[in-house]
Amino acid sequence: MKQFTSIAALTGLISLANAHGFVTSPTARMPGDAMASACGQQVEVNQQSDNYGNIQGELQVASGQSDYSASECDIWLCKGYKFADNKDNVYSYTAGQTVDFTVDIRAPHTGVANVSVVETSSNSVIGSPLISWSVYASTATGVTANETDFSVTMPDDLGSKCSTAGDCVLQWYWYAESIDQTYESCVDFTLGGSGSSSGSGSGSSSSSSSSSSSSTAKAETTPAAVETTSAAVETTAAAAETTTAAPVETTPAAPVQYATTTFATQARQSAEPSVEVQTASAVETTGSSVVSTKPIPTDGTAQEKLNFVESILKYLAN
Repeated sequence: MKQFTSIAALTGLISLANAHGFVTSPTARMPGDAMASACGQQVEVNQQSDNYGNIQGELQVASGQSDYSASECDIWLCKGYKFADNKDNVYSYTAGQTVDFTVDIRAPHTGVANVSVVETSSNSVIGSPLISWSVYASTATGVTANETDFSVTMPDDLGSKCSTAGDCVLQWYWYAESIDQTYESCVDFTLGGSGSSSGSGSGSSSSSSSSSSSSTAKAETTPAAVETTSAAVETTAAAAETTTAAPVETTPAAPVQYATTTFATQARQSAEPSVEVQTASAVETTGSSVVSTKPIPTDGTAQEKLNFVESILKYLAN
């Protein structure tokens, strides 16, 4: 256990030293159990602690691990991140659609970069890069705006190669030549028929990836983009307000319909009952099963006290 803790701490330090770049939109593959099984537990821990790390750093960690399998890990494809861990992050695009990218680069290092369609079965680029830079994240100029916020156009000549989830990825690739470090981020997608080339960017997540509707593909939907408002759970003071008037018998209100989100959470009201109270005289008039909260008089006459107790007994008898 002590050895495991020491190794985890060491890999964390390596991650901090290597934290340089990752695609933040569209949602890219992340490490998980399938990666740990193929690449080794410590390699996966290294990337969980900092997914901005580079492939060379992963290989340094893997070199001392008996559970690292080079063939199964396929670390030069998406840094070893597996489709099995990211099945909920599949985008549905159409040919000709534009896809907006956002890249977070935490430290510039001069190199080259591109975004390409990659066939995962062979780890090979299909066609030409969708966008490329011969000089990227230069230490001389710093990171420029078009290196972190840009768009690519989905090709229309892929046929059926990318029609099944997991077969293809949009891979952002940055090789920082000046320090010999390689960074990759992969976006899983499926490609349908021709659509408008003026689309807004990324398509729908896997929950709607089976739909070929171009209107769905035009709207950017990230897997976690769910908003709830306080109005869905808010109960106003007026809903709980009582009056001094005698209660009127009414039919029970319909059960409250709770608002749920895709995170399987619910907005819940307090189930603690509240007690509505009235004086004994009101009980005698309305027959309501409501008990007075007025205390037994302590400063009245003995007769007043007896009258109060008698009213309570009459209520209990009914």
